Amino acid sequence: MLTSLLGFTLVATLLTISPGPDFAVVLRTALGSGRRAALCSALGIAAGCFVWGLAGAVGLTAMLAASRTAYDVLRVAGALYLMWLGIQALRSARRIRTAGASGAEVPAAGREAPGDGAGARPVTPLRALRTGLLTNVLNPKVGVVYMSLLPQFIPHGAPVIATTLLLVAVHAALGVLWLGGIAFAVHRARAVFQRPRIRRRLDQATGGVLLALGAAVGFETAR
Repeated sequence: MLTSLLGFTLVATLLTISPGPDFAVVLRTALGSGRRAALCSALGIAAGCFVWGLAGAVGLTAMLAASRTAYDVLRVAGALYLMWLGIQALRSARRIRTAGASGAEVPAAGREAPGDGAGARPVTPLRALRTGLLTNVLNPKVGVVYMSLLPQFIPHGAPVIATTLLLVAVHAALGVLWLGGIAFAVHRARAVFQRPRIRRRLDQATGGVLLALGAAVGFETAR
């Protein structure tokens, strides 16, 4: 079991630090709503790992892999959600630019500019947690990776569900540490990141990444 845990920890570390939707979501949340909300996003992503891990342990991810239609429906839902998050980030960048051009005060982290027609409001920790959870749950690739990867690290004769959840806990803990570190780094450098020009560029970058990720998933599904 110890050898399996060490081997899985190494693989999970590589998976964790690979840039993806979770990185973009936490970075965007840290920039717009502060450290606490970003940490809640990271916890939501970790909770999503447990959802997929438990689903894999009882065979749901195997069913998803076997059903192309179910897999594609979930992928399309995830793509639309990522694109929606990207649009939100680009709208935030536009508000910052408009506020700067008019000489108005740019809202501080965790606050949206007033007068937005969409009725924007501060991202609460609960909302950030939900965003992180949905980002992971609506990504079927997580379930497929778990289904193909986790069995390789479950020792012969070990209880499947308990061992699966243990491995997922390792992956989730690594994710919280990595994404939490990003949240703290952004918080420590908040004086730089709160400059309107920097915030606008970062919002544009994260929005573009989320849109591109969503579009790529949608295009791949349509092929």
